Amino acid sequence: MAFIVFEGLDGSGKSTLINRLSHILKERKIEHDLTREPGGTELGDKLRDLIIAKGPHAPRPRAELLMYEASRAQLVETWIKPKLEQGRWVISDRFAASSIAFQAAGRSIDEADVNWLNQFATFGLQPDLYILLDISVEESKRRRQKRQDTFGVEEDRIEAEKDDFHARVRDGFLKQAKANPQQWFILSAQLPTEQMLEHVLQKLKDRQWLK
Repeated sequence: MAFIVFEGLDGSGKSTLINRLSHILKERKIEHDLTREPGGTELGDKLRDLIIAKGPHAPRPRAELLMYEASRAQLVETWIKPKLEQGRWVISDRFAASSIAFQAAGRSIDEADVNWLNQFATFGLQPDLYILLDISVEESKRRRQKRQDTFGVEEDRIEAEKDDFHARVRDGFLKQAKANPQQWFILSAQLPTEQMLEHVLQKLKDRQWLK
């Protein structure tokens, strides 16, 4: 059983890498579940729509933080903890570290307040491993633009923030990772997906979660 979280700027390739890892775990008959933040529950999905929507009624920074935490609390209590108690792996696209990066670093909300809310919302639950897909703001922006040009997927409210916001978010992730190297694994998102997957699998073997 392992609780693994992928973090990083939008466009870093989290979803693709998570899906590739899931495929490997299925091949090895390892029972696991995938989830994401915000979302993962009916309540969380409704909050997600409100959080990322553009418009005059978009949440202000403190309201935004509380909405993320409400989604997280629901996800942990009704979904993540029960799965872990069953002995299953849980792999999440974002978790509490995102609030430190986006709301504390990005929105300049006091980090102590965000930490307290994270602790409250998660019942103190911590991932066994955070995997940070690190990418420059410029490359993240280029990939998001390519996605929009190719698939017609417009940026949501968070993605559409200015470059300096995303730079603060990246710094917020790197600060957390460097402060706790036992819990974090920094991986360059410039690498091809298959190469990133090889590094992730080796890290899981080093932790003796895989053979």
